Amino acid sequence: MSFFGFGQSADIDIVLNDAETRKKAEHKSEDGRKDKYFLFYDGETVSGKVNVTLKYPGKRLEHNGIKIEFVGQIELYYDRGNHHEFVSLVKDLARPGEITQSQTFDFEFTHVEKPYESYTGQNVKLRYFLRATVSRRLNDISKELDIVVHTLSTYPELNSSIKMEVGIEDCLHIEFEYNKSKYHLKDVIVGKIYFLLVRIKIRHMEIDIIKRETTGTGPNVYHENDTIAKYEIMDGAPVRGESIPIRLFLAGYEMTPTMRDINKKFSVRYYLNLVLIDEEERRYFKQQEITLWRKGDIVRKSMSHQAAISSQRFEGSSHPEKPLPQDSREDDS
Repeated sequence: MSFFGFGQSADIDIVLNDAETRKKAEHKSEDGRKDKYFLFYDGETVSGKVNVTLKYPGKRLEHNGIKIEFVGQIELYYDRGNHHEFVSLVKDLARPGEITQSQTFDFEFTHVEKPYESYTGQNVKLRYFLRATVSRRLNDISKELDIVVHTLSTYPELNSSIKMEVGIEDCLHIEFEYNKSKYHLKDVIVGKIYFLLVRIKIRHMEIDIIKRETTGTGPNVYHENDTIAKYEIMDGAPVRGESIPIRLFLAGYEMTPTMRDINKKFSVRYYLNLVLIDEEERRYFKQQEITLWRKGDIVRKSMSHQAAISSQRFEGSSHPEKPLPQDSREDDS
């Protein structure tokens, strides 16, 4: 039945203007699958076309307006009914009326603020998407297009080393030192562990990278710990005065930048966890938070070059780092 255009329907398609040239990034979905999405940064313009294709040519489609939205929202899995929007922009593409043939509408959101990185975690999801809607009296027709946002940082000016002691009185005394406290996602953690006193029989020693996702506030706070990496330092008993070097490449692991109190809804923090296991399977550990950031507008470097530079800095080398030619906006080395 097609009285007043009720029998007509349409397909909607959203096409970005720079779809053929814009870089894509892998992003994990809720079900654990990895898909590729168009990659954007804070302040970039989002523009394109909305194609409305009538399913039945020759029949009119009555509508109450056509619009496109750019949305940034946070969804907490334990509160799925509520979507917390921190970005909400709307462009009207057509006033209420009717469409008698398929049409294309241009849109542009200029210099859009995208303050947070896209994130899919254990209990929370932060996503950005475009949504085109043909409003109708009975049922709207809509289509969404997800994008991924990366937040870029510059090299931190203050990046002091981490020095800590861990021990059990009259049994064990260890000092450990990491070359810095802030690392970019492709960085190398360089450090040393010194055994000053060893009177228990240590069988195994490792460093874990732990991601801690915190959601909610007040009494409704949820913590999810996820071990991202395990790095074996030694297998066997150390002796007093022994020094063990550490070199851990971060590029092989799936991590995001550190995210603190995002829109007062969630945080993602990373920790280095030093674990010692003795011959009676007792575990001793010491945890230290590190800050992770995504490198932007920085030169590319090979992993071996990164490792050499980290070692030079940590060991007090007098050879300064020499910049290499810049060739990408986001460093993918």
